[in-house]
Amino acid sequence: MIFIAIILGCVIGAVVGNYAPLISYTYSGYLAIAIIAALDSVFGGINQSLQKKFDMAIFLSGFFGNAILAILLAYLGQRLNVDIYLVAIFVFVTRMFNNLAGIRRYYLEKIREKTHKKSEERVNSTK
Repeated sequence: MIFIAIILGCVIGAVVGNYAPLISYTYSGYLAIAIIAALDSVFGGINQSLQKKFDMAIFLSGFFGNAILAILLAYLGQRLNVDIYLVAIFVFVTRMFNNLAGIRRYYLEKIREKTHKKSEERVNSTK
């Protein structure tokens, strides 16, 4: 279910991106940090769905909450003339890598289980 939503979102984003006007340089930094925050939520949602702990309310609140918080931090940093957005990028990218590591571990364990079952079947069939 979540994978269908991700694919559908990517297709809609690609179509809208081709027909939408270009974003001005003034707002591109805000959009970039919002996309990174949203991707963090997507990877977290995939990781949670693989662990059978996915909750749509938590996903949606994190998706929009993280994006809005990241935009506000970027705006505040620009007003204070401090690069606060770099901290937000660091945090979100670190979380993305942690979630990606969890996804990778899940699939590696599945592959190991299949390999182990095949080797046990081979041993049992030779007896």
